[in-house]
Amino acid sequence: MPLPVRRSFIAGREATIPWITTPLLLGILVLIWHVYVRMTGISPFILPAPGAVVSDWIEMLTNRRAWFHAGMTVYATLVGFFWAALIGVVLGVLIARIRWLELTLNPFIVATQVIPKVALVPLFVVWFGFGITSKVIVAGVLAFFPILTNTVLGVKSIDEGHRDVMTALNASRWQVFKRLELPSALPYILTGFEVGIVLAIIGAVVGEYLGGSQGLGHLLIQSMNGFETSQMFAVLIQMSLIGFAFYFAIGFLKRLLIPWHATGAAK
Repeated sequence: MPLPVRRSFIAGREATIPWITTPLLLGILVLIWHVYVRMTGISPFILPAPGAVVSDWIEMLTNRRAWFHAGMTVYATLVGFFWAALIGVVLGVLIARIRWLELTLNPFIVATQVIPKVALVPLFVVWFGFGITSKVIVAGVLAFFPILTNTVLGVKSIDEGHRDVMTALNASRWQVFKRLELPSALPYILTGFEVGIVLAIIGAVVGEYLGGSQGLGHLLIQSMNGFETSQMFAVLIQMSLIGFAFYFAIGFLKRLLIPWHATGAAK
């Protein structure tokens, strides 16, 4: 078998492995969970059986109010992520290109990163109320910093020799950005997006924990207060599926925009 064909064959086999092993491992974990509940007789208020959780989750899928809560969480996540991406990328490019701006803002960026952002959620609720605005801001703040730092890293990691070539060709600043900086920094930016979208949904849910009457976070707290543990697990499943959908959407965007890069190549 020729070497390129062999490599393609091996790559194809490796690509199919997660589709087999991941569901298998998940099934084993659910089976262990089921056996543990049956053998120990543990109270369903502490750990419900998998069947009860699946039943409640299916019921959620047919409940309009549950879809409304999920929609509010998705809305807060996407709006917060959008503003985090927009401001993070623009500011990151400016910081990477303007030395005095980097020196001025770097201490503030470091200071804000060491502060646990979740601890600021009560302040955001006080300042912006219990409505959707505070959830959007929390989602945006959590997503902002990985996008900003990855953008700065991407722009600053460009080889100086490539910049010299653009200078020798009398390229304008816009041409340097469009032809060199943006394509080179895009893998870093999209990696920041992958981290940012996950943190955005965490921020939205945490914001819903502490205030308001909408979103999956509120539904989770409501289930906890009613000692409906199986419904809590069902809400967690719904949150996880939304998070996976967002993460895979960014992965698809990477394959679409940077198929030439290792992080964007289809596995």
